[in-house]
Amino acid sequence: MSTRSNAFCEFCSYNMSIVNDKHLREAENKEDMTMKKKVLSVLLIGTMTASVLAGCGNDSGEAANAGENANATADAADATGTTEAGGDTAEAATGNPVTLKTVSMFGGTDPNKEAYEAINAEVMEQYSYITIEDNSQTSDEEWKAAVNADFSVGNEPDVIQFFTDATADSIIATDKLVSIEEIRAEYPEYAADTLDSALAAAANTDGVQRAVPTTGYWEGLFCNKDLFDQYGLELPTDWESLETAITTFKENDIIPIACSLNNVPHYWIEFLMLYSAGEEEYTSIPETAPEGWIKGLEMFKTLRDMGAFPMDTDSVDDAYTGQLFRDKKAAMQLDGSWYAGNIEDTENTVVIAFPGVPEQKAEPNSLVGGISSGFYITRKAWEDPDKRDAAVKFVMAHTCQAGVQRYWEATGAVSQAAVEVTPVEGATPFAESIAAYTSSASAIVAPTDSRIGDAYKTLVSEIVKVSTGSMTAEDAINEALALVQ
Repeated sequence: MSTRSNAFCEFCSYNMSIVNDKHLREAENKEDMTMKKKVLSVLLIGTMTASVLAGCGNDSGEAANAGENANATADAADATGTTEAGGDTAEAATGNPVTLKTVSMFGGTDPNKEAYEAINAEVMEQYSYITIEDNSQTSDEEWKAAVNADFSVGNEPDVIQFFTDATADSIIATDKLVSIEEIRAEYPEYAADTLDSALAAAANTDGVQRAVPTTGYWEGLFCNKDLFDQYGLELPTDWESLETAITTFKENDIIPIACSLNNVPHYWIEFLMLYSAGEEEYTSIPETAPEGWIKGLEMFKTLRDMGAFPMDTDSVDDAYTGQLFRDKKAAMQLDGSWYAGNIEDTENTVVIAFPGVPEQKAEPNSLVGGISSGFYITRKAWEDPDKRDAAVKFVMAHTCQAGVQRYWEATGAVSQAAVEVTPVEGATPFAESIAAYTSSASAIVAPTDSRIGDAYKTLVSEIVKVSTGSMTAEDAINEALALVQ
């Protein structure tokens, strides 16, 4: 563990000592170790059931917390209340009753939901004077719009987990989010466990670090390997083998690729453009449509003409196509780490690198991903002494080493943890494939929407037209780029 990681708050250090003792006991007991491996394998694929939480979360109390001093005017050392990891701890500090309004993307079916809610419960148990009123939801365009509306009318929460890229520009412009620098002036141990590289990756587009991340994300090709085996196919590693797989599955009434062009075509936009354009051109913000971007979007028509997508791809949503994949009615699905928790068949499902496109310019195994979200403290909370301290405690509970470990295990984002994490033993074939994929990435590149913001929505909305030939890829791209400020 790094020197910085020793600077836990009392709550965090106490609970980490419990975790360490637990692991020692398990190492001495073969039967317990076997069970631990089974539990951890479930954790890694994002299915944190109640029994899993009892074994690795609630009993051990792995959640972290910020300091023990509820008085925001106390000096910084007392406010953080740190001890050496595994050391003695004092009773939780008391303070004035405070209700903390929080919002995150860890709602709905998100694989982080159970870990998030468990940490919230532990914070309220440790600090009985803190009440958390949470309104977390699954991230979608409606939710993003609602967040922007709340900030514009003064209805923002005290703490919010939100995007850090161009998606956040509109709420950054309200000047209602507090920088990490300002918070550390009073709480020096704030985000102490977070890697400097992760904080840098989570900086907003103006270069200011405001958000403390937990885990990043990756996007990759999910495959039902048992279907490939059934038809004697190798997993696709290039365009030729992808084309062979599409043709074979189509001939055998298996949907080759579960994809909604109506709802979520953007994963395909990202990979097709990256591989067609190469990293330099793909990550540019051009004034007019570059050749590589055009070539990438044109591949939508190529794939559609091959019969790669569902017949009703123009009208179905992402939930529907996701179910097609899980029901083995579709062989492949391009999605992200947030989808890992939905996978039930962890023995026959694998994640692999994007196979590529003809005459590609990107390096093989280039990965779309990064760190694009984190926890923010708003000025509404910061200017209230009681809420200020509670907000710091809340964020540190979710972002210290113990908290991030839980999120990392829940999502399977093994290469994108924002802190130093402990490798997991006993992984399923699904989890092992994720580890192999993310660890072998030749490049990790942020998606297009992180650079062109809301203009990306226009690009997404025109994919159906591009795929049917009623609109050129060049026109669709230029329409979107015209909206970039």
